[in-house]
Amino acid sequence: MKNRILIIEDEENIARVLQLELEFEGYETAVAHTGPDGLILYREQSWDLVLLDLMLPGVNGFDVLRRVRATEANTPVILLTAKGEVEDKVTGLDLGANDYVTKPFVIEELLARIRTALRFSAPAAVKADPDLHEFAGLSMNEKTRKVSRDGMTVELTPREYDLLLYLLKHARQVLSREQILDAVWGYDYYGDTNVVDVYIRYVRKKIDVKGKPALIQTVRGVGYVLKESADAT
Repeated sequence: MKNRILIIEDEENIARVLQLELEFEGYETAVAHTGPDGLILYREQSWDLVLLDLMLPGVNGFDVLRRVRATEANTPVILLTAKGEVEDKVTGLDLGANDYVTKPFVIEELLARIRTALRFSAPAAVKADPDLHEFAGLSMNEKTRKVSRDGMTVELTPREYDLLLYLLKHARQVLSREQILDAVWGYDYYGDTNVVDVYIRYVRKKIDVKGKPALIQTVRGVGYVLKESADAT
């Protein structure tokens, strides 16, 4: 099966060259020229990698990347940018980009970076049940919505379920309150971020096991992380 690459690039000439080169290399591609169009294509289809320009009309590349990572952490994203400033590169990597290439770039280098990103993102094995998510004794089934901790059933409200599932899908990844709000409450939510703290307390009370470290840990000044260790963050 061919790897599928989404190109989000507002410069039509560059986008067309990328599309031709990638298809010549055997990839399937699609192109979007604005941030909103790129997000629509990303959400409507399945992609193995995203090439993302930073200077986009409508929604800039940083915001596109932020929204992608708010709901999904595994698809490799390589930034394409005319900016050479270290700050922009650091910001992109901190938001979850896997790599970056500064324009003008050599196509052979970009192709090599794409191959590397795809190689490291390839799953070691096909998951037996794609609806089942497990971590440190916590189990959640998306199809049945059954939740358990160490074999004991946990009853959650719909919002609590969505919150815990998002944390579980991003286990060991530090998530900001804003990321959690976007993913669980939606991009259009304009309420106080304190609602995240309230629901984290609700969920903790239901999944914590006496004598074991809390799974959901607070990262001061940032947000939360689901991990096994009780080490300070």
